[in-house]
Amino acid sequence: MLQDPTMTTAARPVRVRIAPSPTGDPHVGTAYIALFNYVFAKHVGGTFILRIEDTDQTRARADSEQMIYDALRWVGLSWDEGPDVGGPFGPYRQSERGPIYAEHARILIDNGRAYRCFCTAERLAAVRARQQLEKTGHGYDRHCRSLPREESDARAAAGEAFVVRLAAPLTGNVVVQDKLRGDVTIDVGQIDDQVLLKSDGMPTYHLANVVDDHLMEISHVIRAEEWISSTPKHVLLYQAFGWQEPQWLHMPLLRNADKSKISKRKNPVSINYYRDAGILPHALLNFLALMGWSFGDDREKFTLAEMIEVFSWERISLGGPVFNLEKLTWLNEKYIHDLDYGQLADAFLGWRMRREHWMQILPLVRERIKKLDEIIPMTEYFFSGDLDYSAVLGDLVVPEVAPADVGKGLLAYVERFEAREGWSAAMLEEEARAWCEALGWKPKHGFMLLRVGSTGRKASPPLFETMAVLGKEITRRRLRRVAEVIASGGKVK
Repeated sequence: MLQDPTMTTAARPVRVRIAPSPTGDPHVGTAYIALFNYVFAKHVGGTFILRIEDTDQTRARADSEQMIYDALRWVGLSWDEGPDVGGPFGPYRQSERGPIYAEHARILIDNGRAYRCFCTAERLAAVRARQQLEKTGHGYDRHCRSLPREESDARAAAGEAFVVRLAAPLTGNVVVQDKLRGDVTIDVGQIDDQVLLKSDGMPTYHLANVVDDHLMEISHVIRAEEWISSTPKHVLLYQAFGWQEPQWLHMPLLRNADKSKISKRKNPVSINYYRDAGILPHALLNFLALMGWSFGDDREKFTLAEMIEVFSWERISLGGPVFNLEKLTWLNEKYIHDLDYGQLADAFLGWRMRREHWMQILPLVRERIKKLDEIIPMTEYFFSGDLDYSAVLGDLVVPEVAPADVGKGLLAYVERFEAREGWSAAMLEEEARAWCEALGWKPKHGFMLLRVGSTGRKASPPLFETMAVLGKEITRRRLRRVAEVIASGGKVK
């Protein structure tokens, strides 16, 4: 049964946070969860915090962190504390909090709630292989849990590599008191002795998350339901430290029409895509508000301020909300029709018609035009969303390669540029040449697929410069869509 989580015990101030990882483009799911944290905080006069969870330094990207800031501000959300605005509980970037995590790992070792594990990767692999073969047990076998403390200290002092693991209880249950879903009870037998501190001294998500939430005095953890399975581990950590838990609220996941978790393979998930496709920021925010929450009176169009005023957790529906692009377009249309002509002109000019954008496009086409009236027809695909490929289906081929494999090949190129930091013509060409070589395709065939997929035309200004100006989100969307068209045998969707 839904409980009212608005008030906390002992008049604990409401402090909420979002904690995205800067490992790619800013996800609409981040904006969705940020919205509900923000609205709740503002409704009760609390504090909204942005924390960057970048402990995975192999995947963290500086450009991704900046995109998170830019995207959230674009939709109209701001934060009271964070890496770029400061605050009394910093640092707000986890990579800058290493000594804090090490200190807290030592606290757990000292009180017997954690231990050092010296098992090598080879031993752990052998344990997993044996478990799979015997179909018995799962996870770490607690081999190092019984090591005497003196031996553990001596081996660590001698420089032997180790991780720190939580000494999870061996019997009993863990109860997660979810304020939206009721109590969730988990047998501790399902919980491994999780790694808290890795051998390089960096914390895992579990330790960093709990330590940061406690030290930053987070009162409510409002996040997506995919984190429910991790929450029992976090409850155990709070108990191990002797700390008061926050209140837990797990929001329903955004889903595709088939009820699967929203993913970039079925829907554009980057906030930047919707910005570049001409969605108004307040329309996107309104749409996200409708994902699992009801304003009341069957009202679907409302402002952020109006949502804050009437907000209640009792209006949350836990059924998986469907991320329906047609509904978003309908809502965006309503907002556009509310604009007067001056506002509409400002919105249009501030979208893709701004001077800086034209200054990127004109160097690509100036030598191709004889009159000014040729500029718009020659560049219209820079200002379009999805393209019509019906006139160029015959060019979406690679000789002696089945259409399904051509479609898969295009998706492989998308995966290549998504793994790269930054967005430039040089990077796109470098990846395209490596991609063609890996597939055994001639560049002229691979490049033509990219050209037609990106622009809907066989002839365009320089290919990679054009893709660079189109931007990552529009390019990704078009190439994914044309890959579907090819794989489906030419059916234009």
